[in-house]
Amino acid sequence: MGFVPVFYLWVVNMDVIKLIETTVAGLGYELVDVERAGRGLLRVFIDKPEGIAVEDCQVVSHQLTRLFMVENIDYERLEVSSPGLDRALKKESDFIRFAGQKAQVKLRMPIATRKNFVGILGEVNTGVLTMDVEGVPVEIELANVDKARLVPNF
Repeated sequence: MGFVPVFYLWVVNMDVIKLIETTVAGLGYELVDVERAGRGLLRVFIDKPEGIAVEDCQVVSHQLTRLFMVENIDYERLEVSSPGLDRALKKESDFIRFAGQKAQVKLRMPIATRKNFVGILGEVNTGVLTMDVEGVPVEIELANVDKARLVPNF
């Protein structure tokens, strides 16, 4: 095996993600995230409005296992789970869905020397999130968001 261009690996990975997303959506779930970890581990995070049960993970796992066999997708282990209470927010629709909930947002580029914000998610207009941070509205471009997660209430 020789040198494999990084671009090729990225395209192959994007094709796998699209394949997983199509399959998961066909089963009635939302694909939240896909991670490749060490030793061939492939993690798939799914969600649905009512929440995820063990049986949901089992259904998706069986379907993806069959799909990967047919499509000859290389992996050693598959892990399917819910995104958890501290769910990652990846897409604009995630920010819209969870408006009114508390989240932690880390930015790529700082706003007024600050890159980390914790506050209540507001509305999203033309790619800009309004977030209430300690009573102060902050406008954040979604393109500037590096990572965002819900903050669970206990």
